[in-house]
Amino acid sequence: MIETLKTLCALNGVSGDEDQVRDFIRREAEPYADSIRTDALGNLIVFKKGRRSTGNKLLLCAHMDEVGLIVTRATEDGFLKFDFVGGVDRRVALGKPVELGADRVPGVVGMKAIHLLSSEERKQVPKTDSLYLDIGASSREEALAKVPLGTYGSFVGEPEELGDGFFKAKAIDDRVGCAVMLELLKEDLPLDVTFAFTAQEEVGTRGAFGAAFSVTPEIALVLETTTAADLPGMEGARRVCTPGKGPVISYMDGGTIYDRKLFETLRRLAEEHGIPWQTKEYIAGGNDARTIQRTKAGVRVAAISAAVRYLHAPASVGSLSDFQNMLRLTRLFLSYFS
Repeated sequence: MIETLKTLCALNGVSGDEDQVRDFIRREAEPYADSIRTDALGNLIVFKKGRRSTGNKLLLCAHMDEVGLIVTRATEDGFLKFDFVGGVDRRVALGKPVELGADRVPGVVGMKAIHLLSSEERKQVPKTDSLYLDIGASSREEALAKVPLGTYGSFVGEPEELGDGFFKAKAIDDRVGCAVMLELLKEDLPLDVTFAFTAQEEVGTRGAFGAAFSVTPEIALVLETTTAADLPGMEGARRVCTPGKGPVISYMDGGTIYDRKLFETLRRLAEEHGIPWQTKEYIAGGNDARTIQRTKAGVRVAAISAAVRYLHAPASVGSLSDFQNMLRLTRLFLSYFS
């Protein structure tokens, strides 16, 4: 699964431009799927029969998209202006390499040099309109010939194992959920499962709306990441959760109150099978569950997440053991409903 995760994280798939990721997942899933389709929003919906026929009862969900940027205009001297797609941390964007469009045109996020900033400017988080992309063009015409307006940009970062049992890459959010689902697709399942690889989660859980509406499950399990804050200067509940202490089983976040019975089921399964687990000690964030839960007459939802440091930054860090334990716990969850 980790090799699949490395491949997924190396692909570019900013919200609304998930084609590379969706095409890879489709190729990997097709040999194991009983049906597979892409809907109007770009979700990839895969159905696989299990030993017990339950139809659309159970949905597994993970989003394909990542945060990034989109080109909005070009200056006369060849720099590209842009806006962020999703909640990118502007504090860490400066100087980061990016790839633009299908041709992966290289660029760098630039801003006025620190030597030229006033004392007040140095104290402030840079605003998006103070940033630009430098692609080495010398005129507006040259820049737009290489990178037309509306072109998406992704951060650049080689996925790699880090230190003792950690993993560093862009787009761990939420390629780890996609990797878990691809691994499960290859297995003999205890019951029918629909897998939704959703689009546009980072811009308001938009893809999940269409996916859940068409599938109409009774129960949905969202496989995600969540903000780890086990960092210097973070104390008490603000530490939220910690990489390496097991999957995060949520009872509530900023968008969803999770089904209590499903929460207790996941907690009990983890404890009975020796899987370390944790929960969020601070109510914040949200994911596709908030949209799925409100579909039609309502859907019972649960979530298993990996605690990941530096979400929505050009590189994030998570625990390899947490990723594997997400897979183990999801497998147990499927068996419970068989």
